[in-house]
Amino acid sequence: MATYRATLRGDRLEWNDAPPPELGAPVSVEVIIHTEAPPTLAALRSRRMAAALERLAARGGLKELSDPLAWERAARTDRALPERE
Repeated sequence: MATYRATLRGDRLEWNDAPPPELGAPVSVEVIIHTEAPPTLAALRSRRMAAALERLAARGGLKELSDPLAWERAARTDRALPERE
């Protein structure tokens, strides 16, 4: 049995995450009404970003960044803006 989170609006379900795969035939479902408000779009994006970062961390992070602090310092150095030279 798979679980998919969705928001019920009238007689339609809006999937919060990836929808279930196309099934082709009618499927019996159970809907549980939660009393809390549905999550905002920003909250959903935050959850997806956190999940992506957790997957990245589980794989050991970015291997090509041997010194992340040096990379950040280089990325933040001041440089001339294209329109203001």
